[in-house]
Amino acid sequence: MRQSIVRRSPGALLLAIVALFAMGACASARRPEFLATTSGPPRPFSPAVKVNGFIYLSGQLGTDSAGRLVAGGILPETRQTMQNISALLSRSGSSLKQVVKCTVFLADMNEWAAMNEVYVTFFAADRRPARSAMGASGLAFGARVEIECIAT
Repeated sequence: MRQSIVRRSPGALLLAIVALFAMGACASARRPEFLATTSGPPRPFSPAVKVNGFIYLSGQLGTDSAGRLVAGGILPETRQTMQNISALLSRSGSSLKQVVKCTVFLADMNEWAAMNEVYVTFFAADRRPARSAMGASGLAFGARVEIECIAT
């Protein structure tokens, strides 16, 4: 019977094979890849998850490789936060050039302008991602800023 199907419609068999391959490719594309933490203390979340061509970064703080908040306030914290984001994106196969959206959480909205002084230095003027910024009543470890991103 199999031979008669092929003889009658070889295009249908090819279409069925292509459809099965596509279904398998789509299923694997939907499987998220959870990146492991490489430094600092253990956390109850993944620093980034890759799925369907996007990389979703958890909120990043201005912490050093030991997980300690850098000293000096909003300016050095923002710089370290952006460096942490850049390193995580690189580890994920992406870069700051591929960031499409950021969300910024500030412990004090009065520090918005100071945070922006550093933040804008990490993106080309014609490739700045969409962004939201909001004040928070408190951030982990007493941080001044936390930034999360979505990239491709």
